[in-house]
Amino acid sequence: MGFANWEIVIGLETHAQLNTASKIFSGASTAFGAAPNTQACAVDIALPGVLPVLNRGAVERAIRFGLAVGGKIAPRSIFARKNYFYPDLPKGYQISQFELPVVSGGGLAIRVSSGDTASEKYVHLTRAHLEEDAGKSLHEDFHGKSGIDLNRAGTPLLEIVSEPDMRSAEEAVAYAKALHALVRWIDICDGNMQEGSFRCDANVSVRRKGSDVLGTRREIKNLNSFRFLQQAIDYEARWQIETLEDGGRIHQATVLFDPATGQTRAMRSKEEAHDYRYFPDPDLLPLEIPAAWIEKVKAGMPELPEAMKARFERDCGLSAYDAGTLTASRETAAFFEKTLALAGAANAKACANWIMGELAARLNREEKDIAEAPVNPSQLAGLVARIADGTISGKIAKEVFDALWNGQGKDADSVIEAKGLRQISDTGALEKIIDEVLAANPKSVEEFRAGKEKAFNALVGQAMKATRGKGNPQQVNELLRKKLGA
Repeated sequence: MGFANWEIVIGLETHAQLNTASKIFSGASTAFGAAPNTQACAVDIALPGVLPVLNRGAVERAIRFGLAVGGKIAPRSIFARKNYFYPDLPKGYQISQFELPVVSGGGLAIRVSSGDTASEKYVHLTRAHLEEDAGKSLHEDFHGKSGIDLNRAGTPLLEIVSEPDMRSAEEAVAYAKALHALVRWIDICDGNMQEGSFRCDANVSVRRKGSDVLGTRREIKNLNSFRFLQQAIDYEARWQIETLEDGGRIHQATVLFDPATGQTRAMRSKEEAHDYRYFPDPDLLPLEIPAAWIEKVKAGMPELPEAMKARFERDCGLSAYDAGTLTASRETAAFFEKTLALAGAANAKACANWIMGELAARLNREEKDIAEAPVNPSQLAGLVARIADGTISGKIAKEVFDALWNGQGKDADSVIEAKGLRQISDTGALEKIIDEVLAANPKSVEEFRAGKEKAFNALVGQAMKATRGKGNPQQVNELLRKKLGA
């Protein structure tokens, strides 16, 4: 099968549920997990005589997103009715935006890793528009019937539409992860994919390499994990290529991904815009966003991850990889900055290493977020400082970290004193121990003098063992070489 002769073209439509306390056009709560149909008011279920009122907080979050991606905030945008029938859409239409979205243009820089190499790419955005979510159709526990839960109906969404700039499932996942991190960073969406707060639709088509004509696309709906996104695109692209190679045709369709089989299956023929009969919602005035409002939102924006990454590289001397890892989430970046402020700029690399290494490993192992870390920035800064001033070695530091993690001390100093872990840096004491080690290991001494460097490492190990790991490693090395005349 000549897959190498084909190019995959991918665009994503991402629905980010905005983290407002109330719905986009009503005062009903958006809290997740309530009993079915207890958070749907008269507006949400379209009772006669009610009118929608736009949630200002939802608009501000859309403005925040537009600023973060360098998009154009429309001074005037319009809400439209998207007409279609579905059991969990009580109005018979969805209030969305069509011709005049709140945000247009902009883009996102992504980093795509492949083995030991990584490449950067810029994914352009077409638009981002505000709309309301539908309810949920529940098919389990109803014995062949479906239940309708309208709690989610009217929850504010920001639909973010990318250009078809991605050429592999890996690029699509990198983009989705970058977008997910950004909406959490600017605090417009909690990003909880299990609860449906962040979900993607992938538009996938294929074409012969060298062609500039787009193939017929199929849209994979409601992908709520990065793993499913990758698997769905990989399968769909392979299926389309095989179909075309076998002489078949691709028909535009909406498809679903089945995680159990790892396959996509057609749900319905894909609708075009005219099928929805969009028209301006007569119950909502055009949305006017004056420049002063945009400036006010801009003033409250946090430093963006790309700017912070550049600052970490410039001011802290971190590599692009380290800076990128630390700015992957706002919480991790804040933890690093708090630790660094206490440990001092000279210890930036050490702080980064501990956060990306030991701390991250423990959090992953125990499935905790960094906000739940038992070791706080103050404790970690104290630990880094004691390594830097020679009080403890890097090896002993891991023992101190363990104790802090398990609540066995309030800070590094108290653990070091309680456990007697202070590093031996007294030259006289170390010389005495080294003399004893050399006397007890004449064979290793002879082998080293015969040119075997491994013998020296064995002597270092014996010396560190004699100090119960508390000898200053650098001093032990220097004194050993001096005694051996190396």
